[in-house]
Amino acid sequence: MYQHILIPTDGSELSRLALHEGIALAKALSARVTVLTVTMPFHVFTSDPSMIADSAGQYGKHMASLADQRLTVAKDIARMAAVPCDLVHVEHEHPYQAIIDTAQNRGCDVIEMASHGRHGMSAIVLGSETLKVLTHSAIPVIVCRRPHPASLSEIR
Repeated sequence: MYQHILIPTDGSELSRLALHEGIALAKALSARVTVLTVTMPFHVFTSDPSMIADSAGQYGKHMASLADQRLTVAKDIARMAAVPCDLVHVEHEHPYQAIIDTAQNRGCDVIEMASHGRHGMSAIVLGSETLKVLTHSAIPVIVCRRPHPASLSEIR
């Protein structure tokens, strides 16, 4: 079935759920995993508070630290499950494209990712990286949806 699973993470509880599920799937299939986190490049003109408060150098250090934290969580989950795991940090303007490009460049045969399940106006305004990946990916995408709140506490 699947031999190489790409799991994008943004550090949220839902992406942690996708990490747990994707790594469990990899273990069951004797597959390997690549975990990806994507950060946005620094922009001089922005409404993002972290970019307004930081210089380009400070922002870069902050994003590298944040990416390292996210990937350390993934590495620990994979190590505990004894699943081979590569870690990738990409800076890209469009996270969905970075996900698709990484899957292609790394030879992944499936992407497992979380969906925040936004509805209504917030879905329209914020968009959905998951929807964009589903729309543009040439390989299968497994989407982890929001579980019952009690089960989220189990993955912390």
